[in-house]
Amino acid sequence: MKVALLQHTPDPERTVALAARLCYSPAGIDELQTRLSTADITSFLEKIMSLGHQSVLEHASFTFGIDGISRTTSHQLVRHRIASFSQQSQRYVSHRERFAAVTPPTIGERPELLARFEAQLQELHRTYAEMVEAGIPAEDARYILPNATQTNIIMTMNARELLHFFGLRCCERAQWEIRAMAVEMLRLVKRVAPTIFHGAGPGCVTGRCPEGSMTCGKAAEVRERFRAMRM
Repeated sequence: MKVALLQHTPDPERTVALAARLCYSPAGIDELQTRLSTADITSFLEKIMSLGHQSVLEHASFTFGIDGISRTTSHQLVRHRIASFSQQSQRYVSHRERFAAVTPPTIGERPELLARFEAQLQELHRTYAEMVEAGIPAEDARYILPNATQTNIIMTMNARELLHFFGLRCCERAQWEIRAMAVEMLRLVKRVAPTIFHGAGPGCVTGRCPEGSMTCGKAAEVRERFRAMRM
């Protein structure tokens, strides 16, 4: 898996702070821009974040390029509806060579099951290739491809939705692959918007674990890990 931050709103924290300041000031936008210092941006963002005034975060957006995730994970990802997605098509991109696939670690560490897993993937590709060679459209032959098939996707989310996304997908109870992806996304956005994403991560980072009886039981460990996250 490879995750890259392709683009983002220029100076996202200044943009958000300006929008928030506008809500409480009689001054015009040009005047507010002139008066807004770096210190003001940080202190004002900290204040609006503590108050839960998150609508202004929607003015900052972030676009990620994500390579090599499984269709299992992309299916989970697109359930986050306040986002834009462009995904590699299995209708127009056929697999002349054997399709790349993601192997879960729990399978990879079991040699006898890994061998069977790989054999199944090889057989599925053989059948897929035979169907395409026989004139079956790739859009129909793809029905045989497994959830393990790798895909690439470009995704854009605003900062408010990213905070919600991180709260769900950085959690220990999220599936391992989307969790690894979410943690890397968080690491990338912290570099360009450290104040906005200061307390980002699973719910237990800033409060009690929201999972109730389904908790992983490692809240203190998880909290420390995210607070010490390197950018």
